[in-house]
Amino acid sequence: MKTRLPIRRIALALLLALSAAAVLLFQQQASLREKAPAVDYVLLNGASADSSQWAGKVMLVNFWATSCTACVHEMPQLITLHEKFKHRGFDILAVSMSYDPPALVAEFATRRKLPFGVAIDSSGMIAKRFGDVRLTPTTMLINKHGEIVQRYLGVPDFAALESVVESLLTQS
Repeated sequence: MKTRLPIRRIALALLLALSAAAVLLFQQQASLREKAPAVDYVLLNGASADSSQWAGKVMLVNFWATSCTACVHEMPQLITLHEKFKHRGFDILAVSMSYDPPALVAEFATRRKLPFGVAIDSSGMIAKRFGDVRLTPTTMLINKHGEIVQRYLGVPDFAALESVVESLLTQS
């Protein structure tokens, strides 16, 4: 019986040490998060906007193209995500790639009734500022503090994405 007590103490000490290490690692990762770049853009409706307007919101920035089959396929799920969280401080900016003809982008957005902002990145500057995005779809999830917390290359797992958005919206 006497040998169990030291083993329990060692196990408890090990558990406390691991918990402390996990907290420190989480804090370190949080402090190393990349800030979303400052960008200016024009929406399809002609309104000028910039990333400073994202302050205090959870933002999803999606780089896409009308010629990208996966991008077209994920749009209904992006619409659903937007509709679910838009009244809680969540928004989406769909950024069409520089090679995408603006007339096709406008027609697609109108036909699909995209309820979120759509920007045409004619110069490629938005893609460049977000790490020189070249592949579509590429999606960035940004927290209320303007930090990129998740990057997705390809179509994300929308159930998992929804869970992360829910979590970010509850954080202060």
